[in-house]
Amino acid sequence: MTTLTKTTWGIDQAHSEITFKVKHLMISNVKGNFAKFEGTVQSDDNNFSNANINFSMDASSITTGDTQRDTHLKSGDFFDAENHPSISFKSENFSKTGDDNYALNGQLTMKGVSKPVKLNVEFGGMMKDPWGQEKAGFTLSGKINRKDWGLNWNTALETGGVLVSEDVQIAAEIQLVKK
Repeated sequence: MTTLTKTTWGIDQAHSEITFKVKHLMISNVKGNFAKFEGTVQSDDNNFSNANINFSMDASSITTGDTQRDTHLKSGDFFDAENHPSISFKSENFSKTGDDNYALNGQLTMKGVSKPVKLNVEFGGMMKDPWGQEKAGFTLSGKINRKDWGLNWNTALETGGVLVSEDVQIAAEIQLVKK
């Protein structure tokens, strides 16, 4: 009986980003990102099917380019970063759906609430960098409803609609480095 060797990968933070966008005033998108994050991926050799993925972000590292808005997002109205400093994701299933496409299902935990999410993943390939480190690249995308995690703050507009959409688009560019 052959035993598969588990390969552990870490996130190359210098070449990765976690971003989001949400509708503001129902007419345009506000974008932001999380500056501090970490994670590991365990896979069967270089085959990422059924990979085990653990990831976390520092909730207080959120930045949108506006200090007042960032402070509000860190408050109890949204992420409550003081009481819930980490946003985490743990995979439940990572399965191939096409040539370079995968479906990533797992539990996203924010403000102490865990809910299932599904992300679409595109595998960009593998390459050795000039220093001999093996790298793998992925593009992730998905959508969540922020109210599912208790991020309920909003204001009704006089003209109808709300100040901030419930739907949040998630996008990430992740480069892994083999440990």
